[in-house]
Amino acid sequence: MSEIRKDNEIEEILEKLAREKGAVEDSPPGDDVIVGEKIRKVREERGLTIQDLAEKTGFSAALLTQIENRMISPPLGVLVEVANALGESISDFLFEGEGKDFSIVRKKERKIVSRVASKDGASEDYTYESLGAGKRGRKMEPFVVRLKPLKTSTPRLSVHQGEEFIYVLEGKVEVILDKYKDTLESGDSIYYNSTIPHHVHSATEEPALILAVIYQGTSSGDK
Repeated sequence: MSEIRKDNEIEEILEKLAREKGAVEDSPPGDDVIVGEKIRKVREERGLTIQDLAEKTGFSAALLTQIENRMISPPLGVLVEVANALGESISDFLFEGEGKDFSIVRKKERKIVSRVASKDGASEDYTYESLGAGKRGRKMEPFVVRLKPLKTSTPRLSVHQGEEFIYVLEGKVEVILDKYKDTLESGDSIYYNSTIPHHVHSATEEPALILAVIYQGTSSGDK
């Protein structure tokens, strides 16, 4: 049996299992914006298989299948890499419509883009809400992010194209940039290249609230 055929069969099995699991309410509660379904739609329009997208992003086919079927929500770093691999902007996955030259998002109108829950504590555990909804052709993606404390001493660091700016609104936040660590308090900020392995989380047992602005950047090519 050829490797291509094996990959296709594995993909079909993963998608079948994911759809069956998703049918029994395993999608993240309160996920107002259906990111996964939009990713699948764009991928299929590009004529790509799950395995093709896995090779372009470096993520496993199993993870991408779970995201597409709303079994898990994509962390921001994963969303950036998937968008770059598909030649899209993050905003293409978050909202529909042509948009306008400006956007006002009222506090009560903010939509939760995703609720990222970590079962093993090694990945990000947070919710994020978009503040840029409706702005046409935007180059930056502003979010309000509620961070929770880590459940492990070895977090998975995120790496992707672009830049990030973080401003702490409430609480304390620990920032890991490769081998560098620091703690930010309310009113502190940090700006860094997203190509540096990074991770941010609440530095205490209480959630922290941050304003995060992401510049997506461009893909560095197939992986």
